[in-house]
Amino acid sequence: MSDLICVTNRKLCTGDYLTRIEEIAKQHPKGILLREKDLSPLAYTQLAKKVLAICKRHQTLCILHNFIETAEQTGCPAIHLPLPVLRNMTEQQKRIFPVIGSSCHSLPEAKEAEMLGCTYITAGHIFETKNKKKLPGRGLAFLSEICGSITIPVYGIGGIHKENISAIRGTKAAGAFLMSGIMQCKDVSAFLKNFEKNGEKNDIS
Repeated sequence: MSDLICVTNRKLCTGDYLTRIEEIAKQHPKGILLREKDLSPLAYTQLAKKVLAICKRHQTLCILHNFIETAEQTGCPAIHLPLPVLRNMTEQQKRIFPVIGSSCHSLPEAKEAEMLGCTYITAGHIFETKNKKKLPGRGLAFLSEICGSITIPVYGIGGIHKENISAIRGTKAAGAFLMSGIMQCKDVSAFLKNFEKNGEKNDIS
């Protein structure tokens, strides 16, 4: 079972975007997070319907981002929310989603996300990334501390590639989120094979 969740970004994507999504879904990662946060609610909903159909065809989990109403309307079982949005989520809404994630950048945020009902979180950024050149990565010690302080699965995010994925797995992290590489590689199947591992990790639901 894969321990990788692939994050979309239209602006980084090489080639046709939906074709890229299909290529990823075919490889059965743990999930695909549709993160296109610059879109309006309407545009995001229209795109989400297409991506959900692709993921359903390949039996790959699709996680929608930020737009709770879109996830409700489309029947998507998984939602990933910025912490401020999560704080305003009602208990009734939480009961709709078996999978709820949030992005955390400190231990207090991680503990709060767990208390608010998340079934998993991301912790980052772990390594230096091109998108955040002026910000040093928080490092493996940061990831390990969060993994040891909460009970839900924690996924590392930020600057993760084939040379450092083993270090992520060397902590108690449940896996990793990938974005730039998976959006820009020439061969999705070959790219993901570089991350193959033995054994299984925790479920996110």
